[in-house]
Amino acid sequence: MTDRPDNTPSTTVSSVAPREGDPKITPELVEDHGLSPSEYELVLNILGREPTYTELGVFSAMWSEHCGYKNSKRLLSLLPTKAPWVIQGPGENAGVIDIGDGLALAFKIESHNHPSAVEPYQGAATGVGGILRDVFTMGARPIAILDSLRFGDLDSGRVRYLFSGVVKGVGDYGNCVGIPNIGGETFFDRGYEGNPIVNAMCLGLMKAKDLIKGEAEGVGNPLMAVGARTGRDGIHGATFASEELSDDSLAKRPQVQVGDPFTEKLLLEASLELIQSGHITGIQDMGAAGITSSASEMAGRSGNGVEIDMERVPVREPGMTPYEILLSESQERMLVVAKSGSANVVREILGKWELEAEEIGRVTDDGLFRVREGDRVVAEIPSLPLTEGCPTYEREGVESDEIRELRCADLTRFNEVDSDQSDAFLKLMSSPNIASKSWVYGQYDTTVRTGTAVRPGGDAGVVRLRGTQRAVAATTDCNGRYVYLNPRVGTIGAVAEAARNLVCVGALPTAVTNNLNFGNPLKPHIYYQFREAVLGMAEACKLFETPVTGGNVSFYNETEGVAIYPTPVIGMVGVVEDVDHITRHAFQDVGDTIILLGDNTDHLGASEYLYVMEDLVAGEPPSVDLLGERGLQHAVLGMTQQGLLHSAHDVSEGGLACALAESALGSGEHPLGIQVTLRDSLPTLPLLFGEAQGRVVVSCDARSVDEVLTLAKRHGVPGRAIGTVAPEDEGFRIDGRATTLEVDVKVLTDRFFGAIPNLMNGAGPS
Repeated sequence: MTDRPDNTPSTTVSSVAPREGDPKITPELVEDHGLSPSEYELVLNILGREPTYTELGVFSAMWSEHCGYKNSKRLLSLLPTKAPWVIQGPGENAGVIDIGDGLALAFKIESHNHPSAVEPYQGAATGVGGILRDVFTMGARPIAILDSLRFGDLDSGRVRYLFSGVVKGVGDYGNCVGIPNIGGETFFDRGYEGNPIVNAMCLGLMKAKDLIKGEAEGVGNPLMAVGARTGRDGIHGATFASEELSDDSLAKRPQVQVGDPFTEKLLLEASLELIQSGHITGIQDMGAAGITSSASEMAGRSGNGVEIDMERVPVREPGMTPYEILLSESQERMLVVAKSGSANVVREILGKWELEAEEIGRVTDDGLFRVREGDRVVAEIPSLPLTEGCPTYEREGVESDEIRELRCADLTRFNEVDSDQSDAFLKLMSSPNIASKSWVYGQYDTTVRTGTAVRPGGDAGVVRLRGTQRAVAATTDCNGRYVYLNPRVGTIGAVAEAARNLVCVGALPTAVTNNLNFGNPLKPHIYYQFREAVLGMAEACKLFETPVTGGNVSFYNETEGVAIYPTPVIGMVGVVEDVDHITRHAFQDVGDTIILLGDNTDHLGASEYLYVMEDLVAGEPPSVDLLGERGLQHAVLGMTQQGLLHSAHDVSEGGLACALAESALGSGEHPLGIQVTLRDSLPTLPLLFGEAQGRVVVSCDARSVDEVLTLAKRHGVPGRAIGTVAPEDEGFRIDGRATTLEVDVKVLTDRFFGAIPNLMNGAGPS
């Protein structure tokens, strides 16, 4: 095991006097700031002296897991990040890809897990605000939001409180700013009981030539704080996000930021106008670690230094110390590097939008992060050690014996069941993980800006590109149970499902952003999960040619020592070449033929059926044939581009029976029935509810069946007609070798669309 930080050369910096009233630096204070003894020794080596209290706070924030990626950076270097269409990869506020016609797409996903656990409304709202700023600081106008949300089971009052608060926070912030929410995922499992997962993703559109980076270019150029004033909210938020939650976490509510979406909207417009004006050389969100991270990262990227005067920073509260100002994570703030002589123009532009812009410092040529309080220097640190010099570690990774036993559990007893599975099917359709999430996205504005082509509820969201026949699609995907039972296989499955979701709407999978949500990496079984997940992601992304352009690592998602399921969320984007070929998940016409692409298997492990019916998370998660998945992607895209399909929907949670039901019910406005016959010689439960990968249910006109099957065969994809779309009054019927599943469509509709509202009203499942 390697548990020593990388060597960093000593750099002697001039003496900085302690500030009157600051606490004395003690081992206990260092520990409270999240620095290990060896890391503190490294600080002493870098400075050549004892740090001031302000400097200790700066190192604490910048070397936190949240900012410094100390336990993940080495593994993340294994991910593919380059491709001819990648304009900006990891290391900036957001990734950027070329999508043709001189246009570029900026996109990223970020977490706000810890804040949402203690203050769900503001935690989720400010998570949305932060990801919007990451995108528009690249010069892109946000065009869509997605989210990935995970909670414990809804029979808990506290879970219902967290769930409702997070959904309202996401909705209120995005609605006020005027950005459509086009999709995502919401998942419920006791594995998230103590620590909800709140990940927000944003897409932004820009001209490729307008890209701007967060760099402090131009020695002597003024540094300007723009937007909202700095308050005491969110101080040490980055450090808070880099530790486990406990009963004391509620006392840390002051570390949860408070958002103002109306100011965000003004800041968005002002920032885009600033970028277009040509009067600035760099811009960055004051996100995690506030001014500290934005200033030091901008300096580090450019190889320059910065000097900031805390007395010139606009503040909301009197008597704020440099320590508080530097580490505040107050929302709706940006750091701008203006061109020399352009400070007044920047003020005028911000003033037009009723916002402040104050010159607080300048770019220097000495490579130092220097902080003044008037004439007094309170911090002076080399910039590169703060950013590139954060110590990184390789930990010991060992699989948990308990999880290995769960994965190897004997599930053969489930092969002998009663032939009639109608009741089990209705229970599954009432599970919050399968039931309609319209209770969630009904609180979001999904069509503002009138560009949304596919709204939430389907396989992926789609937004049209004005002035072209093209569109961009996006999805977020991960099954934490799969990753829990087999981290590498489960993560490969997350990448594969994201790609399937995109091709089902007619989009070519193009690039990935990820949000890696895990427990405490210092524990060997957690580090094992993380390492295996990254290796699985690297393998799948390389084969699918979907480079990773950035993302976020969120460790320490534990409460009282109990970790969440490892949850590497995949945010994937794709391009639709012709909006006329956009395909939806719902069956369209009575009489259409239903075709299954891919093979059913006898696999039931890690399924929603086991969780709902047996209260069991066990078995091997479904394996993924990556080459087969690639062939399936090409086949489905070929079908959509030739206009052969009326619908396409991937098979995932709940298996084939639930996927067929989701396609039959659609949005609920015009539900349809089905008449399906499955001739597989498989046990009943895996046939109906097994979650084998590499399957898509499509429908087409009867006259197109031969063309669809021929195209599937050309790509090496198994395909067969399994039934027809029927009128609602003919019911929902699946006949198998040893089973018949038949339910009334009205009953099915009530269960599917009423499950989450009933649970949130305390009525229990239907």
